[in-house]
Parts: sequence; C-alpha cells; structure tokens
Amino acid sequence: MKKQISQYIEIFILLLITSCAKPDINLEDTSVNDADTINIPEGFDYSTHKTVSIKIYDDTKSIYEVFVTSEDSCFVGTQTYVDESGKTVTKNVYRDDIINKQVLKGVTKNGILEQSVTLPKYCRQVYIRRNDNLKYSGELVDVINNEVQYRYQKTTSKSLFSKGKNGVVDFLFCVNGSGDLFVIDPLDGSYTYLSEMPMGSWTCAIDQENKFLYSIGKSQPYPLMKYSIDNDTWEIIANLGIGGPRLDYNKNDGLLYFSNNNLLYTFHPTTGEKLNTWDINGLHNPNGGDLAFAEDGSLFLCTFSGLYKLSLNANNQYDSTRISADNLPFNPTSMTFDSNKELWLANNKSSSDLIIMDTVTGGWQYVYGVQAANNTDFGRTINDLTTFRIYSDTPDTKDTDGDGIVDSQDAFPEEANKAFEMFTPSKYGTGTIAFEDLWPYQGDYDFNDMALNYKTIAILNSNNLAVQIDLICKVKSNFAGYSNGIGIEIEGLQSDEIENVTGAIYTENYIQLNPNGTEANQDRAVIILTDNADNLVDETTISIILKEPTTTEAIGTAHLILL
Repeated sequence: MKKQISQYIEIFILLLITSCAKPDINLEDTSVNDADTINIPEGFDYSTHKTVSIKIYDDTKSIYEVFVTSEDSCFVGTQTYVDESGKTVTKNVYRDDIINKQVLKGVTKNGILEQSVTLPKYCRQVYIRRNDNLKYSGELVDVINNEVQYRYQKTTSKSLFSKGKNGVVDFLFCVNGSGDLFVIDPLDGSYTYLSEMPMGSWTCAIDQENKFLYSIGKSQPYPLMKYSIDNDTWEIIANLGIGGPRLDYNKNDGLLYFSNNNLLYTFHPTTGEKLNTWDINGLHNPNGGDLAFAEDGSLFLCTFSGLYKLSLNANNQYDSTRISADNLPFNPTSMTFDSNKELWLANNKSSSDLIIMDTVTGGWQYVYGVQAANNTDFGRTINDLTTFRIYSDTPDTKDTDGDGIVDSQDAFPEEANKAFEMFTPSKYGTGTIAFEDLWPYQGDYDFNDMALNYKTIAILNSNNLAVQIDLICKVKSNFAGYSNGIGIEIEGLQSDEIENVTGAIYTENYIQLNPNGTEANQDRAVIILTDNADNLVDETTISIILKEPTTTEAIGTAHLILL
C-alpha cells in the first residue's frame, strides 16, 4: 500500500486517525511549486479529539453511563405553540442535549469500571449517570489531565421527608417544553437527566404496573408519546389533535385523563382513542395546572387559580371545589401524589420550585428550588411531574442469557458474550471526515474529494471487554477524480487476533485478503471497508469480531486510510 500524503484526524474506537494514500501522480501542472511554503506553526495541534481514561469506583454492581457535555445549550429551533397560559407564542427553544451524547455504558466489576474513550477536545466535563435497579443518580465530573475519576458515595444527609411506605422509594419524573425528561429524588432534591423527548410537553403520567410514562406533545399534531422506563425508549402512539397542560393515569380503569380549559377527556393509552368528554364547572382561571388521582381515587385539579377537588354531579359534569387560597404567589403547572400521600406541585418559572400542599387545608410550603433557599436551584422549568415508585422487595432480576446483566440493562439480552456498547462520537451522533487527495496544493482547498459520515460501536461483554467493533459509515459526497477505497489499520491488534470481518464491499478485485477478512501482508490488523467509495453511498455496517475479549485500551489507536 503506497502512502504519499498523510493527515491525522482523531475519530474511532479510542482514536481513529485518518491518512490519505494515492498512487503515483504528476504534480507538474499545479500552480504551487512547493507545498512546504505553507507556514504552519511548529507544534500546531491538528487533533479534534482526545483519549480520556474513565475510572468509576463503586462496590455495588450498578449500571453506569457516561455522556459528553458542552458548555453551550443545544438550539432545538424556533417553535410556535400554545403555552400553558393559553397564549400562542413563537420562541427559540434550547436544551442541554446531554443524553444524546452517550459514549459508554458498563457495570462495575470488583469495585471498578475502567475504560478509555474518545472525547471532543472541547469537553471539560462528562455526565456520569448511575442506575441501581431504576434508582437514578447523576453528576457532572471534571476531565483533569485526560482522566475522569468518580467514586460513588451513598448519600447520608438527613431529609425532611421519609421514604415511601413499606419500603417504597419514590422518584418524581419531570418533563418540560424544551423536551427534557429528568428525575428528581424527593428526599434531597437532586435531579438526574433521563432522556430527550420526541417533542417538548406540558404533561406526563405514569402507568406504574407496566412502567410506562405517557406525555402529549405541546404543539401540532399533539402526539401521544410513550416512554418505556425499563428500556429507555420512546414511541408515538397516535396524534391526538388537541393539546393542553393536564394529564394523569388512572390505575382503576387503565385510562389517561387529560384536561384543557374547562374540559376533561379520557384517552385509551394503547390506541390514543378519545373515549369520553366532560365539562368542568367552577374553575376561576381555566389555564395551566395539572390533575392527579389520590390513592383513594379522588380526582384533584389545579389551575393558575389554585387547587380544586372534582366531583361528578347528576348531570354527568364535574363540579370543582377550590381548596387552596385564591391568592397563591405562584402559578402551579404540575402536581403528583407520592407514596406518603403528599401532594407535590411545581410552579411556572424558568427555574421551577417544588412545593408541597395540604389537600385538606390548602396550606403549602416551598421544598426545593430558589424560593426554598436551600441551594437546590434546578435551573430548568418543570412543566409537569408524576411519581414513579420502586418497590425494594421486587427488584428486576430477569437475565435471559445468564451473563449477570439484567435484560432491561443488557443491550444484547439473548447473547451471553455481549452486554454493553461504547460509542464514538456518541450514541445518537455521527462524525464526518473530509478528504483531499492533493491538499495543500492550490485547487484542493475545498476538501470535497470525499466526505465520510461515521459512527463506531465497541461491543463489550459483561466484564467490560470488547468482543466486536462495528463501524457504521456512509459516503456523503464523492467528487474525487480517483476511485478511492477506504480502510482502517488498528495499531493494537494483529491480523490473527481477529476472528472474522463482515459487511465490507469489494468490486474492483485488487484487494488481497486473509481468510478472516483482514488485508493480507500487513503487520497490523488492516480492514479494507471498500475498494471503491461509491459502494458506501448507502449506510453500511462493517463488523470486526475479535477472537478473544480485549480491553479497549489494548485495541488502542486506529488509522483511517484513503486508498
């Protein structure tokens, strides 16, 4: 393989570096006589990524996920919608976008989870999320000297509130109009990022038995969205065509109760079919708020004019009785009952407060948030919240493949040699590499010979060792005068350490291969993805299966090669 021009761009499992290689070419026609005339400062760093060592210490077998963070919020777009006060507004919408940038998932073994990952150069902190049987906690941790160290310490601080009855642990699931789903621990006010929603929302409700969270999008076509708490996945059930701020799930009839203004509806959670409609009488201000069922089946509703209890009258209409004072200093946007029968509310602010209210007297107090003055500023809006209960006596233990990782946390629940995935650049993101075969000569400043979109996934077993590497790639543009091929060289692996390579595409008949699919006559493991870039105009997955489980640190650096 002849290599005349080399450039290095970090991308791959730990660090994927690109190099260009071309056959002999005649440069006599170029208007630049000497490429060395370009003045590049000595020691200039071309790299855009860095290799970071992640070390997590925890004596329990909890699941950990690591996410890339940035200092700037992600601009979602300019959106027009009806807000909770009933006004049509057009605003720029931003969100943190942390959960879309997962790079690692694994479990602690013998008290430690250790991996090397590739992070963008700009990343100064990672977000580490811990999952102990759906009991979530999370923390931002600094990247110091290309290393992240996190040691789990069980919270021992006292709380104003006890755990739920009979060992039940409550968590408050929260959503907002920016499309954030996050969890608040009512014992200490700490919050954990959970997921990005398909659409921002004013509503959420939980089916406890089936572990589903339901939410209705805040704008047309008002989709009914369902989130699996076990699997961390979303699906759209139906487009309801109507929106509003109030939603709860009634465990007694298995229906979703939804309210907007002076109307109350029921929807079937499986189909989205609207089943019933009732009028609500007596609301002083019909805007905003939420509704919630108490444990005895009583239905409570709040609006910007306070808390009400609803009762069905002889005319099949709901009468409302106001419980709270008529001059609350906040506009409630959401409410939920916890296992201790406490009613939690959140207010309509850019950084919401959490409030507990007495359903008999209407008395209330700030518990968390800026107004509580206890250093629990959430820095985000809570447009709705609902309670999820975890029963300590019935942990999730289903493990189909017997690898020690429960199915709900196993990316491959029926394959014992696979459990987790590690992503570059991130779980939901892709990277792009642009090539020029004659750069830096004049006429080749546009970097349009070829642009390759990529994502790499290192598949790990339950011991956090790599067993397979998937490279998902697609040629986005290809305007080179040559028929270029693309390959990778993995510095830390020899050809005989690879069991098999699948998914590569060859049409030009000049690549010599070993029986396992690696390129022949190479000192290191070289995998040619294709011998003609035009073969990768559709998204293609090339899989590299390893003979023995290997640490990602041992796999090391890889080079992307343009043939």
